[in-house]
Amino acid sequence: MQPRKIVLLGSTGSIGTQAIDVVDGAPHLFEVVALSAGGGNLELLARQVVHTGAAFVGIATGDPLRLQELIADAARTAGRPDFRPEIFAGPDASTRIAAVEADVVLNGITGSIGLAPTLAALKSGAVLALANKESLIVGGALVKAAAAQGQIVPVDSEHSAIAQCLRSGSADEVERLILTASGGPFRGRSREELHDVSPGEALAHPTWDMGPMVTTNSATLVNKGLELIEAHLLFDVPLDRIDVVVHPQSVVHSMVQFVDGSIIAQASPPDMRLPIALGLGWPDRVPQAARPCDWTKATSWTFEPLDTTAFPAVDLAKDAAKQGSTFPAVFNAANEEAVTAFHDGRIRFTDIVETIHSVLSEHSGSSGLTLESVLDAESWARARAHERLAVSSL
Repeated sequence: MQPRKIVLLGSTGSIGTQAIDVVDGAPHLFEVVALSAGGGNLELLARQVVHTGAAFVGIATGDPLRLQELIADAARTAGRPDFRPEIFAGPDASTRIAAVEADVVLNGITGSIGLAPTLAALKSGAVLALANKESLIVGGALVKAAAAQGQIVPVDSEHSAIAQCLRSGSADEVERLILTASGGPFRGRSREELHDVSPGEALAHPTWDMGPMVTTNSATLVNKGLELIEAHLLFDVPLDRIDVVVHPQSVVHSMVQFVDGSIIAQASPPDMRLPIALGLGWPDRVPQAARPCDWTKATSWTFEPLDTTAFPAVDLAKDAAKQGSTFPAVFNAANEEAVTAFHDGRIRFTDIVETIHSVLSEHSGSSGLTLESVLDAESWARARAHERLAVSSL
């Protein structure tokens, strides 16, 4: 059997680097044919291109001639002086890379800029291993309409867990989806105690090693709100039948409750290589993709309800999803602008979710969902967030 041809979008980020680890561990199963990255770390990207032997590479920003030089240097060091991949550069580079002929496209881009590459991957006919939750959330029905049955495979650990649990019963036997949340670095704190936390504290996630945007979203619980919307769209389960429960150990990644009262959970030590491997190999499992739980050691798993007063982002996301149209896109865009402002030291931590709420309250939606209407709504939300953030600045 020939290895599956893999395209990796966002290859220098957390998801992308771990995906290459998965491929390295199973070269008989996977072959990387193309990579793309934002362009902030050309040295790493050049090493990845040579290491994987990818025939195509794309960068959104950065000097393509410099990348070409770095690839040539890395190729000579690796004893492959004639290696010359084709380079795409510019804001549409990842979209062009997503259309390269492949079996699986892993979208590990962070943010709603992943929407166009998601649509391009679906149009190509490849399986879309989706770690870029924002593209589904902001694209909504647009993305679902572009996808064939079973074409999207979730890579977020929670949604990968749900997909695995759903194998235990039929669709009409599903009662509820239960998303687990670590609670982030501020679990147990009151709303007042969150007012003056620092960016450094927000990035100190107790369980996962992720990029700054996703880590901050985990601290505000915005990430769990986005995941709730994603679960609703992926699995066609109504929003009022999706719950969030706090599980600090992050070993139970999510659960499905069935109509007879049975709850099926997927558990494994926190390691994104497992859902990445499932995304690349679905529906088959990749042997030794990640370590299992060690049952020779005593351990405890705890669960507690979400404090929606201290962390109102999940309810806010659910409200945005209920309104539909471009409201989820506005939710996401306002959040991205607010998180950037927080890390720039311009606003307080609690201003992030307050900014989202304020911008959403002024949005009127769109009569139809198209790529253009989504981009227009995002542009409006970012501009309105900037105006509010200027008033809220410290």
